[in-house]
Amino acid sequence: MTGQIYRDVILEQHVRLFRGAMGAEFLFMDDNARPHRANIVDECLQSEDITRMDWPAYSSDLNPIKNVWDMFGRRIAARQPPPTYLPELRRAMLDELCYIPQDQIDNLILSMPSCGKACIASSGRHTPY
Repeated sequence: MTGQIYRDVILEQHVRLFRGAMGAEFLFMDDNARPHRANIVDECLQSEDITRMDWPAYSSDLNPIKNVWDMFGRRIAARQPPPTYLPELRRAMLDELCYIPQDQIDNLILSMPSCGKACIASSGRHTPY
């Protein structure tokens, strides 16, 4: 993904509309992925008056959605037979999203306090999570 695609597809088609629905209290969270920090992304956020949450340089450990995406990707990759064309992949993705066990997501959320403590202890650098 490029900064331009991120802006055009994610920010303009989704985040901007969501921010409009949420109002002035809206705070946007992304991470330090290169496309998220492109100048055109910063300009778009400024022009839409969207406030971005400060994000430490080494903090992907703090976002449990990364773990959910990893679970999701592994489930898709393990499908037999694997999806071979786009409509099949879409169907597989919808199916697998429904079958990620809620207790695994709950455990990720419950692990956040200890994950945060580990991140603080490592001064924001890599943690074993």
